[in-house]
Amino acid sequence: MMREINILESFPKTKRNLDSGWRTDDNRKIAKLFGKEFFDGDRVNGYGGYYYDGRWKGVVKKLQEIYGINSNSSVLDIGCAKGFLLYDLQEMIPGIRVAGLDISKYALNHAVGGLEGYMIKQGMPEKEAKEFEEIGRRKVLPFMIEGSADNLPWPDSSFDILLSINTIHNLPEERCRKAIREMLRVGRNKKKMFIEVDAYRNEAEKERTENWVLTAETMKSFEGWIALYKEEGYDGDYFWFTA
Repeated sequence: MMREINILESFPKTKRNLDSGWRTDDNRKIAKLFGKEFFDGDRVNGYGGYYYDGRWKGVVKKLQEIYGINSNSSVLDIGCAKGFLLYDLQEMIPGIRVAGLDISKYALNHAVGGLEGYMIKQGMPEKEAKEFEEIGRRKVLPFMIEGSADNLPWPDSSFDILLSINTIHNLPEERCRKAIREMLRVGRNKKKMFIEVDAYRNEAEKERTENWVLTAETMKSFEGWIALYKEEGYDGDYFWFTA
């Protein structure tokens, strides 16, 4: 039976501009290139700067709590961006097998970007922190692949745990459905999967979400997504981004 679980509950809350017209179709066109402007440009085009800040450590702890991951586990992060979660998994659970896939060449080329600044804030000398980020980049890059969620380049039953956080809704519905089928194909356990997508419960949330989102191609209510999951045989865990 599917479960609603917020694995990002430790993330800091940020203030969002939900005004109608703040983000335009031009901003959405820029965002859907998934390049520098989306990750590290102006907030109106995306993240407004997507840098390592340690927040994924809380997600690793949550994954340990929910799925019991350990050094013998294998985890696939679909939509891994700059690989922050992959890095923290490796740092916190030595020996774990990780893999990540993302559509953005820019994100992969800037793996663990910001780790240097984070370590300086933790008290590490600047020169040592710069070397630390380079070591971190070399640590995750071999496990990061450029590609799309609806065409996973791994054999059947390759991973113990699969995660897709704010990713599959970026595909048109039929490809979104195929991405779910791909998760089921490469996963070993249908219960050890997690999907988070943009969604809404009512018309007010729908309007706010549509004002905010930049890259989503498939937008549904909570009920609509749950129906889709059931139709595709998905039986893992889920949560929502709601503006």
